[in-house]
Amino acid sequence: MKTKKRKKTHVSFRINWLFIVVFLLFSALILRLGFVQIVYGENYKREVEKTEDETVDSPVPRGKMLDRYDRVIVDNKPLNAVTYTRLKGVTQEDKLKVAKKLATLIDVPVTTDVFGKSDKKKDKNTIKLTERDLKDYWIATHPKAAAKKITAADKQKVKEGQLSEDDLYPLQLKRITKNELLSVKDDLEVIAIKSKMEGGYALTAQIIKSGLTDKELAVISEQLGDLPGVDTTTYWDRMYTYDDLLSTLLGKITSADEGLPSENLQYYLSHGYSRNDRVGKSYLEKQYEDVLRGQKARVQNVTDRSGNLVSQETVTEGQRGSDLILTIDMELQKQVEDVLTKAVTSGAAGSRLMDRAFAIMMDPHTGDILAMGGKQLVTDKQTGARKVQDFALGNMTTSYEVGSAVKGATVLAGLDSGAIQPGTVFYDAPLKFAGGTIKKSSHPIGATGIQNALEQSSNVFMYRTVMSMAGETYRPGGKLNIPPSIFNKLRSYYSQFGLGISTGIDLENESTGIRNSVTNEPGKALDFGIGQYDTYTPLQLVQYISTIANGGYRMKPHLVKEIREPELDSELKGSIQSSVEPEVLNRITMGQSEINLVKQGFRQVVTGSHGTGRLLNTGKYRQYNIAGKSGTAETFNKGVSVRNSTFVSYAPYDNPEVAVAVVIPSAYVAGTSNTLSKTVTGDVIKAYFDLKKEGEKEVEQKEEDAKTGNTELNGVKKDDNEQ
Repeated sequence: MKTKKRKKTHVSFRINWLFIVVFLLFSALILRLGFVQIVYGENYKREVEKTEDETVDSPVPRGKMLDRYDRVIVDNKPLNAVTYTRLKGVTQEDKLKVAKKLATLIDVPVTTDVFGKSDKKKDKNTIKLTERDLKDYWIATHPKAAAKKITAADKQKVKEGQLSEDDLYPLQLKRITKNELLSVKDDLEVIAIKSKMEGGYALTAQIIKSGLTDKELAVISEQLGDLPGVDTTTYWDRMYTYDDLLSTLLGKITSADEGLPSENLQYYLSHGYSRNDRVGKSYLEKQYEDVLRGQKARVQNVTDRSGNLVSQETVTEGQRGSDLILTIDMELQKQVEDVLTKAVTSGAAGSRLMDRAFAIMMDPHTGDILAMGGKQLVTDKQTGARKVQDFALGNMTTSYEVGSAVKGATVLAGLDSGAIQPGTVFYDAPLKFAGGTIKKSSHPIGATGIQNALEQSSNVFMYRTVMSMAGETYRPGGKLNIPPSIFNKLRSYYSQFGLGISTGIDLENESTGIRNSVTNEPGKALDFGIGQYDTYTPLQLVQYISTIANGGYRMKPHLVKEIREPELDSELKGSIQSSVEPEVLNRITMGQSEINLVKQGFRQVVTGSHGTGRLLNTGKYRQYNIAGKSGTAETFNKGVSVRNSTFVSYAPYDNPEVAVAVVIPSAYVAGTSNTLSKTVTGDVIKAYFDLKKEGEKEVEQKEEDAKTGNTELNGVKKDDNEQ
């Protein structure tokens, strides 16, 4: 019995100690929890409730482009759009669920060549899916089958260091078969939407589709609660008021899919752009990107620790881009392009190879480009039919041999170098040299001075001038000795007028023409003096004729006249940020009396009884007092001997307002002729003065209305900004 009592006491004692220990531990835990609650409670609460702020930029509409009389050329068209904002922590499964839901609500145009050549017609909104897009989607939707693409051998190689973990995904992609891809063929819209969703930055709205129909907009708006990250907004696309007019010159902007051009990626990123921003990618849109882009709106996104969006706050309101006021008169541009379209389609050309025509008009005193027309015939690959398209850009990016149009520069070079004098007379008859070489004009003219030589376009007078500049005297039957240095000498003179060098226009990618190699062939040097060797652009030609028209000042041509602040009220003008002032690039070295001799010769081209441009002194053209110089250049097109037809001019002769260069490559074939370049010249000059007269009448009417208090005519309010 004593033994049993002793054991019971011992067990009881141990249990009591266990209770005491447990009690002490719980007491310590309670004390610790109380200490944490009282001392650190607020800190931990703040940590739990901690949020993250991230500021993102939202795009704004680009600036407009208007003509010199405030007619809108390029504007922004609002479109309904659906966007997706990727929050932090969102899984692939979450995005896939949203993509599938969206695919049932909107129609997304998709095309792919993965299953054979697609016959679906594509437009700018069509999303083209690659094989990689489809494979990524297959892996995301077939995780078990995708996992089997990685073999035990592959995993062993990873362990042994022969492969890395990053190498496994490419192996999965490579091992997906065509048959497996067929299983996702019916999910192309889902794939397209998901690829769009993954294209942007976190917390930055990514355009999924713009141009939503009213029905699509309504359906999505109703179901936004079931589409986390999805929202509807207004998106802007470029709208061209005059359709195809000047389209090549105005330039293009990148699509949301293209984003920033890869070749300038770092430049744009360093200047505050996002990768999917739309930017100007060519010509005016690109050249004036900094002006047109505007200031983005800044939005502060507040998210919790899990990445859920808590709130949004606009930090700064955005401002659309500034407006460009161009020097172009769009009404004049329209008429110039109508004239050129008629020229390339009327059948008046004597060559089946004629497929383009150019006419460029400039204010010779300011360098303002008033119209820059170019039309090109192209063949539709599907129908085989020929159609006319805009090629205004060709005025500065393509160059041609222009023939006798440059003879004014040759005469002035001869006068300035002392090779000829104002009273110099050469006898125009075929020049015969040793070896049977003959150089001649289109017809013998006889004794001729500077003005008559320009009037009748004497080649012989120019040949003799070039020979004299080279220190060579003509000897019938003698050997022609002209040093190659004459090419550089003539080019130096021609460059004073802008021929063969950059005109300085406010656009990139301007061609300076083709300088053919300097040669020891003396006959080529003579041809150079009549425009038969180097090539020039229509833009260079209009700068050249302007320099002569204004008395010797080479003006810098420009397409932008002003930059204005954006104005919310479309009826009001924004204040001027900056304006482009006329800029003189150089003054030619010839004196005013020498320039006047050439100007008189150019007037005789039109008014003289033997003038090559006398068509412009007849009928409807006579009243404009045109002066100018024709040009015909012998060249080859696809092995056929053809003639480029050119005409440079200005009007009125005694007080030039407008300078014009017309270039029609391959206008006719050898052995024929036509007056197409002269007709185009007359028609575009007539258009200029007709519009001027209409503008003057409108001004007179407005002044009369102001006096009488009548601001409306025929119930239609007049636009004070119209010409």
